[in-house]
Amino acid sequence: MIAIVLFWAVFIYTVFIALLIYGFTKVNTIDYIGLKPKTKFSIIIPFRNEAKNLPVLLDSLSKLNYPMELFNVILVDDESEERFQISNFKFQVSIIKNIRVSNSPKKDAIVTAMQIVNTNWIITIDADCTVNKKWLLTLDNYIQLHDVAMIAGAVTYNCNDSFLHHFQQLDFASLQGATIGSFGIKKGFMCNGANFAYTKSIFQELNGFNGNDGIASGDDVFLLQKAIAQFPEKVHYLKSENNIVITKPLNDWKSLFYQRVRWASKTGSYQSNFGKGLGLLVFEGNLCLVLSISFWVFGVVSFPNIFLLFVLKFTVDAILIYKANHFLNKSKIRYLIFSSLLYPFFSTAVALYSLFGKYEWKGRRF
Repeated sequence: MIAIVLFWAVFIYTVFIALLIYGFTKVNTIDYIGLKPKTKFSIIIPFRNEAKNLPVLLDSLSKLNYPMELFNVILVDDESEERFQISNFKFQVSIIKNIRVSNSPKKDAIVTAMQIVNTNWIITIDADCTVNKKWLLTLDNYIQLHDVAMIAGAVTYNCNDSFLHHFQQLDFASLQGATIGSFGIKKGFMCNGANFAYTKSIFQELNGFNGNDGIASGDDVFLLQKAIAQFPEKVHYLKSENNIVITKPLNDWKSLFYQRVRWASKTGSYQSNFGKGLGLLVFEGNLCLVLSISFWVFGVVSFPNIFLLFVLKFTVDAILIYKANHFLNKSKIRYLIFSSLLYPFFSTAVALYSLFGKYEWKGRRF
C-alpha cells in the first residue's frame, strides 16, 4: 500500500515536470538583432561588499555593442564595508546609498534607485554577473517588435570542475527550465532578478513591492506575479542566447544551503497558485524518495520499488535539465546521477528548514 502511494505521488510529479518540458519547447528562441537600437535603459545594480565583482561587471557593460548614450548604470550601495571607486566609463554611472525602509535590502535598493531613474525601461542585475555584448541590443529589438512591459531573461553559472559547482548548475538548470516551461504553458510564475527588465510605468501601476516588502527575498518573483495577475499579455520571457547573464556559483555548502533557503522561504507567499502547487509537488516528489529509502531500511518497501521510483523521477528531471543546460551553456552535464541521488535529501532539508529556520546572507541574519 505504501509503495502504491509513493508511486502515485512521484507519477503526479513526473506529469507536471513533463508539462514543463512541453512548455519549454513551446517558447521560441529569439536572437534577432537587425533593428536600429532606440530603447533607453537604466541598469540598477544593488550591491553590498562587491568591490571585486563590480569592476568585472562594469567592464562587461563597457563592451556592449549598444550606443553608450542609450543606457546608464545606477549602483545602489547597501551599507558596504568595502570601499569601491568608480572608474571612467563612456556610459553614465552613478552611485547612491540605499535607503532602508523595509525588511528587504534589495527591494529598498530598487525603490531608492527609482527616485532618480529617467528612462522608461529598467533592468536589474546582480553585482557578481557579466553580460553578453549583445545583451541590450537583443532586449531592445524584442521590445521594438512586441507590445511588452516586463521581460524575464535567463541566468547561468560560470562553473569550475568541482562537484559543488556542477551540483549548483544542475539545480539552477532545473529552475531555469521550470521558469521557461511555465511561460510556455501560460503559467509564468518565476524569474531571476539578475536578468529582469520592466518599465517604470508598470512598476508604478503595480505599486512596486507593496504587499510583500516584509519578505527579505523575492524582489523579482513577487513583482512578476503581480504583473501577470493584472497584465498577463504584457509579461514575456525572452529565450535568447544573446540575452543570457552569467553569474558565479557559491563556493561552500553552507552558503548554498542558506541561499536555497532564502529562495524557498518566499514560496508560501506566492500570488500564483500554480507556483505554490508546483513548489508543493517538487517538495512531495523529493520527500517521497527520502521516505522510500527509510521504508526500505525498515523492510516496508522493496528495493525494486525504490529503484522504479528513482528511475521515474530521474528520467523526467534529466530531460528538463538537459534541455535547459543545452540552452544555457551547451556544456557537458557532469555528476548527474550522483547529484540526483543527493538532491532529494538536500531539497527536502532546504524546504523544511525554510519553514522555521533563520538564514544568513551578505553578512546579515534573516
